[in-house]
Amino acid sequence: MKRDWTFTQKLAAGFSIAALTVVVVAFLGYGSTSRLIDNQHWASHSLQVRTTLATLLLDLKDAEAGQRGYVITGGEDFLASYRQALPMIQKEYSLLRSLTSDNDIQQRHLDDLRPLLEAKDAEMAKATRLRQTGGVAAASQFISQGLGKSLMDQVRGVLNAMDQEEQGLYDQRNAETEASAQSAKLVILWGGLLGMAFTAVVGWFIARSVRAQVGSAVQHIQGSSAELQASANQQASGSKEQSTAMNEITTTINELLATSRQIAESAQRVSQIAGNTAKSARVGDLTVEKAQESIAGIRRQVDLIVNHMLDLGRKSQQIGGVLEIINELAEQTNILAINATIEAAGAGEAGKRFAVVADEIRKLADRVGGSTKEIRGLIEEVRSSVNATVMTTEGGAKAVDAGERQFAEVASAFRQIGEMVVTTTDAAREIELSTKQQATAVEQVNLAVTNVAQAAKETETSSAQTLQTATELNHLSRALSQMVTAAAGA
Repeated sequence: MKRDWTFTQKLAAGFSIAALTVVVVAFLGYGSTSRLIDNQHWASHSLQVRTTLATLLLDLKDAEAGQRGYVITGGEDFLASYRQALPMIQKEYSLLRSLTSDNDIQQRHLDDLRPLLEAKDAEMAKATRLRQTGGVAAASQFISQGLGKSLMDQVRGVLNAMDQEEQGLYDQRNAETEASAQSAKLVILWGGLLGMAFTAVVGWFIARSVRAQVGSAVQHIQGSSAELQASANQQASGSKEQSTAMNEITTTINELLATSRQIAESAQRVSQIAGNTAKSARVGDLTVEKAQESIAGIRRQVDLIVNHMLDLGRKSQQIGGVLEIINELAEQTNILAINATIEAAGAGEAGKRFAVVADEIRKLADRVGGSTKEIRGLIEEVRSSVNATVMTTEGGAKAVDAGERQFAEVASAFRQIGEMVVTTTDAAREIELSTKQQATAVEQVNLAVTNVAQAAKETETSSAQTLQTATELNHLSRALSQMVTAAAGA
């Protein structure tokens, strides 16, 4: 089945093909450039290795020159130069290890170089010590043995081998760099030319197919412009009717908005009254709770009084028991006093004094018995008063209990009133909130209706412009049709 592509699809396809061509060329160019940069980096790396090798040899020569100058002259300046060169040699050897860590051949050369450098260092140190201890003759005799020159020749051999190895790598990498540069040039040049040619072909094909589609579209536009003129006339008449209806709706919405505001104000007043009532109910509830606490305190005091009275009655009974014992003691004492009087009378003159004492004891026992009777009477009166007080106190306690129950009922009623007032307050607030939301919604509807009315007026105005635009579009489509026909003939 043949597929008819739209203008947008054809244009997108053309740009996609052109973009794909650019991406391919860019990808190939990026690859060639990356290889070029990588080869250039490794060439620079080889130059750095060769430079470090040369520097190591120069520092070694400086150390040897300083050591020999010190041996010949004994000057401390030569000795300082010799000592400054030694750490530089070690540093450059470590740098060479790091730079050639990926090259096994160079690492083997460095393994060979290490003992030579250590032997050379030991040879120079020994010559220096001989100069310091044995003078010029001892040091010169040691140097004349040729050990230092032999070690230096071996070091130069190893360094030359390493330099030749890096020179070969440098030449190889330079050749690869030139090849990568040439490849990048070819990719960019021929890729650009082929992309331009391919894009031109695609553009010509799209222009040819678009010309046919534009001609067909112009014909459709000519038919649609006539329909647009008719619909514009209908839209103009409908816009007038819509504008009239929206004016009536605006008037109704304004009346509804005024009513909503009055309801909101009334609901707010009801909410305020309900809030004040709730506060009063809460105050009454607190007052009743305080009264309940006071009654509970009175009840506790009454209970304490009853307990004290009962305790007083028990102690009165105990006192009565003690009085019985005292009364019995008094009677026995009286009996003993009488017996003593009788015995004293039988004794004659010798018992007169004892008789007097016995008589005093009898009198004292009589007084104790009389006092005991009076105390028993007082205790009975106290016991009667205690019983009467207990009975009265129990009656007061019952009255307090009844008052406490009544206050509890009053407190429960206040709590119920408070809960009902809270419910009423919440309902009033909900009504107030709902009414405010309704008023806000009505205002929004009023604003929307006003906007719609304004839009209706603008639509009425634009209908005439649409009619004029449709007429101009009809003329324009005819002119475009003539242009497409002329282009096709050309």
